[in-house]
Amino acid sequence: MVLVEHKKTNKWLAEQLGKDPATISKWCTNSSQPSVETLMQIAKCLDVEVHDLLLPVDKVVGKLDDIGSRKDF
Repeated sequence: MVLVEHKKTNKWLAEQLGKDPATISKWCTNSSQPSVETLMQIAKCLDVEVHDLLLPVDKVVGKLDDIGSRKDF
């Protein structure tokens, strides 16, 4: 979600972290979770707070709806 807001891709994040893009995909689909240390690295890469990466699912769905209705994408 935060990747979309920052117009970044899974591939970009994988390159920044030295991880496989498949790993990033698993994090984004919530089939696995990164360590706390990795969350801190992700937050730094995206210039956000760690808690911004930990939104409840209902908040994420609402934000996805908002993004989908925007004309700037």
